[in-house]
Amino acid sequence: MTRVWQWNRPVTVREVLEDLQQERSIAYTTVMTVMDNLHQKGWVRREVDGRAYRYTAVSTRAAYSAALMNEAWSLSDNPAAALVAFFGMMSAEQREALQDAVRMVSPGPAESAPGNPEEPTAGAAGDDAPADDATPESGR
Repeated sequence: MTRVWQWNRPVTVREVLEDLQQERSIAYTTVMTVMDNLHQKGWVRREVDGRAYRYTAVSTRAAYSAALMNEAWSLSDNPAAALVAFFGMMSAEQREALQDAVRMVSPGPAESAPGNPEEPTAGAAGDDAPADDATPESGR
């Protein structure tokens, strides 16, 4: 699948074979069997091209990774603890990517709920008086 995802175009068994053979010795029939298995499992679709098939990924690598993470998370008896443990395993770079992703799927300031601290409220500018609404910290 790595080759199919990398190339992001329909590929033949011969193309995958030639690429793999740069790293190790592998038989044509082995690659053909793996591609056929991927097709049978629904990971790739194939179209006839002369006497060969051209294989195309059904989904992206990102979608596949997301599905794996979702499946693992949903199988947990304590999803919150699983997420905390997962986040604890992440590098700083991965956590930054996660924060970026959360920002992409979260509503922007203009779409936020009323009372969002990022949005000024009426009479808030220059007003040092305490708020009229109760907050957990004030005990009101």
